[in-house]
Amino acid sequence: MNLSRPVLRLASAAALAALLAGCASAPSPQPIEPPRPQFTSPITAQQVEGKWGLAAYHRPEDAARTEAQARQGCRQPYVINIGPSGGFMMYLADDSSPSEVVSKQVGNGPIYIGLPDEPPGARSDREVVRFDGQVLVLKWLDPEVAGRYGTMVYVRCPA
Repeated sequence: MNLSRPVLRLASAAALAALLAGCASAPSPQPIEPPRPQFTSPITAQQVEGKWGLAAYHRPEDAARTEAQARQGCRQPYVINIGPSGGFMMYLADDSSPSEVVSKQVGNGPIYIGLPDEPPGARSDREVVRFDGQVLVLKWLDPEVAGRYGTMVYVRCPA
């Protein structure tokens, strides 16, 4: 009696069953990250590169006075350089070294300045309140940071 043929059939059937079982098990679902809105960068590094006087206010009625104070800050200017990836180098809240940031805007919405890998309006971003090439006013989105630093006023220093 030749047992090799039934054993071979049984082994083939077992291998086929194992293969089919592997195909039938669904892979564990991976979390799908929602697509981030594409943003433009309306303020370029070349537009903000340079030396700036810096001051801040907490009350809107202090904005004009703070702008005058920022002009006096040119004695010890805040320097914005172009970053290695085309953004610009600014200090984030509580950081002792500058980080590369970009301006971010979706459609005609508000303009923000923040890290390029975060969506526009991220908690660590600053909203651009005003920018005309000579004055840049930024408001922190994080309420705790805004409470400590206020609204930042940058005034371009004379060449």
